[in-house]
Amino acid sequence: MAGRRFVVEADGGSRGNPGPAGYGAVVRDGDTGRIIAEAAEFIGHATNNVAEYKGLIAGLKAARDLDPDASVDVRMDSKLVVEQMSGRWKIKHPDMQPLAAEARTVLPRGQVKYTWIPRERNKDADRLANEAMDAGKAGRQWEPKAPKAAAAVVEEPPLETAAPKAGWAGDADLGTPTTFVLLRHGETHLTPEKRFSGSGGTDPELSEKGRWQAERAAEALAARGSVQAVVASPMLRTRQTAETVAARFGLDVRYEDGLREVDFGAWEGLTFGEVQERHPEDLTAWLGSAKARPTGGGESFTTLTHRVGVARDKVLARYPGKTVLVVSHVSPIKTLVRLALGAPPDALYRMELSAASLCAVQYYADGNASVRLLNDTGHLR
Repeated sequence: MAGRRFVVEADGGSRGNPGPAGYGAVVRDGDTGRIIAEAAEFIGHATNNVAEYKGLIAGLKAARDLDPDASVDVRMDSKLVVEQMSGRWKIKHPDMQPLAAEARTVLPRGQVKYTWIPRERNKDADRLANEAMDAGKAGRQWEPKAPKAAAAVVEEPPLETAAPKAGWAGDADLGTPTTFVLLRHGETHLTPEKRFSGSGGTDPELSEKGRWQAERAAEALAARGSVQAVVASPMLRTRQTAETVAARFGLDVRYEDGLREVDFGAWEGLTFGEVQERHPEDLTAWLGSAKARPTGGGESFTTLTHRVGVARDKVLARYPGKTVLVVSHVSPIKTLVRLALGAPPDALYRMELSAASLCAVQYYADGNASVRLLNDTGHLR
């Protein structure tokens, strides 16, 4: 039986570097984002880097104790630790070498991957590290807070799985970026009527025009000759579009469930006007908040953002430095673009994304992203 998926966020700090030091780590459920374990400790006099490594080890051990077969995505704001543990930088400092070796023994290497995140996305681990240092200053060790009685169930993922904001990387050699060429599927019979068509509806196939659009996209991409892998949503219209393009390159299609369209609940198959007439209050709430769900138990954009972010990270880990064709739907593609831009959730409503259009995003080794193309339909003219 396959293990669970965890996200480990870890951090460490030293007041003086070296100085009084401590670490903190959290383990999140990989599907919901909910924190399911915490660890922190005051470690005495040490450097920031030593504290960061000890935080990493504690987070990995906490994940292992929950499920030794789990796949773990480690996210840290220490570029040094991420690059060293990913094998891209050598570990020269004698204090770091045994710590890195210990971290590698906690879980099998194939179960763990490392991702850099900006400090503002590592607040929980940073908070715990500071609590540990405060406890050490008071002459005691950190202790976890008592759980609140009848704690409420978190229904939405609490974290924004966004790519870090793009920026200049100075003179660092970041290597070849990973490029996502984002292709929206061709038309179905619902597309010209502008009807809600998500993952909770009838899963329509491509129309005759949609098949023609897929062929034109395949021709345009083949002319560029740059696609090295194809990943797609498992829905019928995206499968048909992806297989048309993949055949031109002699590639197989890998399907990723996180790239499927949002579930529109009771709105599936309806036009915007019909939803406005039948469910006006729900529609207003949905347009006003990324946490609101369509009528009838559909998905919120917050939930969509989480699963798309997880899918993005999986593809980046599998195809570093490659050009990957990602065949998906309006909402997931807009979400990938939004996250790359660091734009707010309501930016989804400010993008046009035509059937069989192309976008492109590049992701760099330091975690930065750059949008290179948006809604290109030149191949359809």
